Amino acid sequence: MGKLQAGIIPVTPFQQNCTILFDADTKEGVIVDPGGDVEVIVQTIEENGIRLKEIWLTHGHLDHAGGAKELKEKLSLDVVGPHKDDLPLLERIETQAEKYGIEGLQNVIPDRWLEEGQTVSFGEHVFEVYHTPGHAPGHVIYYNRAQGFAHVGDVLFAGSVGRTDLPGGNHDQLMASIRDKLFPLGDEVGFICGHGPGGRIGEERRTNPYLRGL
Repeated sequence: MGKLQAGIIPVTPFQQNCTILFDADTKEGVIVDPGGDVEVIVQTIEENGIRLKEIWLTHGHLDHAGGAKELKEKLSLDVVGPHKDDLPLLERIETQAEKYGIEGLQNVIPDRWLEEGQTVSFGEHVFEVYHTPGHAPGHVIYYNRAQGFAHVGDVLFAGSVGRTDLPGGNHDQLMASIRDKLFPLGDEVGFICGHGPGGRIGEERRTNPYLRGL
């Protein structure tokens, strides 16, 4: 098994971390949260010789899922995730994009919903799926136990946590997701998040001001 690698493409005016996860040896991989700027995403994939297997979504907000349908059609890829509780968000991407003045984003219905306890994979890289509501009702994270790495979407950030003032947000659920799903993964687990730099779970547990008392 080759080393798991990740590349980040900031997309949309929200500078969302569209992430390419791939095997260093085979160049097979997946793309997580293609929120928009699909031409840039496709160009980056082609320039680096990545062979995409699927599109994975952490949740249904427009900056994470708005480019998924276009990318699916361009590259003939299945859209996998998030949890079905995010269906209302995925059905309102175009309406939300109009409010923000962003063109080209599309509603999308996944080819496969995900549930807690399932796994997704490419090549020999297996990721466990955890349902982590709070920022969005159907938010999921992807955890690769073998290499101590997680993609946590907008649940946790370096020095912050996901917003809960958006439709479907719930602060108590978010805190429970971090306490009961992320913290048990272990302090040494590194993560990529939906915006900004990533980090390690232990560092956030110790120093993140939003997590005091957890």
